[in-house]
Amino acid sequence: MKTYRANRAGIRSTTIVAVRREGRVAIAGDGQVSLGATVMKQSAVKIRRVKGREIVAGFAGSTADALTLFDKFEGKIEEFRGNITRASVDLAKEWRTDKMLRKLEALLIVADIDHIFVISGSGDVIEPEDGIAAVGSGGSYAIAAARVLKKHTELNARAIVEEALKAAAEICIYTNDSISIEEITPEG
Repeated sequence: MKTYRANRAGIRSTTIVAVRREGRVAIAGDGQVSLGATVMKQSAVKIRRVKGREIVAGFAGSTADALTLFDKFEGKIEEFRGNITRASVDLAKEWRTDKMLRKLEALLIVADIDHIFVISGSGDVIEPEDGIAAVGSGGSYAIAAARVLKKHTELNARAIVEEALKAAAEICIYTNDSISIEEITPEG
């Protein structure tokens, strides 16, 4: 008898996109959660602020796994007194080496005013050179749209992530236009 974990059984969800522009960072996520060909929920919120900090995280993948990782990330932020770089690297290291965490199926995008990182369970901590990152089922569509919008328009970070997610929702069947956005500004 073969056992399937949730993602292997066909749960697909989420597109998360982050953009830094003109001293501001915005992260947006869609609200769709799908099981196979069925939309199970249209208004899930997959963006979270770290308590007491100007740090935001967005997650794609299994919700329980992603929330577990977000909690771990929040603990790392406290441990490293708000240093998002050290917290991200330490989380990726623990995620890759811990027997239980290694099985988690999710991706995180974390950001503060100065950094955007994509964190994976294989130990990757990637800081995009252009200040744009995206993960999830529609991530490639969202990042393409965000790059074009950043290069060829004067839109701010918030408007870019919103429009990029709308573009992904028009193409990716696992992404919808129920968008939640968090923004980090120099003013706090």
